[in-house]
Amino acid sequence: MSGERHLASTRRSPLFMPVIYVGGLIFGFGLAVSGMARPEVVLDFLQFEDFGLLFVMGGAAAVTGIAFTVATQYLDRAPLTAGRYVRRVKAFDRNVVAGGAIFGVGWGLSGVCPGAAYASVGIGNYPILWAVGGMFLGAYAHGYWRTHQSNLTEP
Repeated sequence: MSGERHLASTRRSPLFMPVIYVGGLIFGFGLAVSGMARPEVVLDFLQFEDFGLLFVMGGAAAVTGIAFTVATQYLDRAPLTAGRYVRRVKAFDRNVVAGGAIFGVGWGLSGVCPGAAYASVGIGNYPILWAVGGMFLGAYAHGYWRTHQSNLTEP
């Protein structure tokens, strides 16, 4: 019985993947329209010369905060996955601090975060592929390191 309940709770709607793709397209389009897919705009923000990114990020944070608050308060199941819809609190540890620092340095050096980098390729900024390659290399290195660390700690 509990196995059947688990299967039912992990079954996804057939609309799951199309909604994910449409959401990504809307996100990329928004980045392109707002200018956030252009590294020079992001670098101007990081140098306190243009605060447009602050309004873009602030607007996104406000919409997300409202959506999560309303959804977790009024919905008992996620609409597309039928899984429990609750907040997942993760531990704040040194991995979070180190990851945030590495992300910030990469963002400052390349001028874009990962989402904007992909959108930047979409508007024809092909040299940003070096930064995208660096992101993939960093993700691979992190996965390798975490796997190696977990193998060392297992008895």
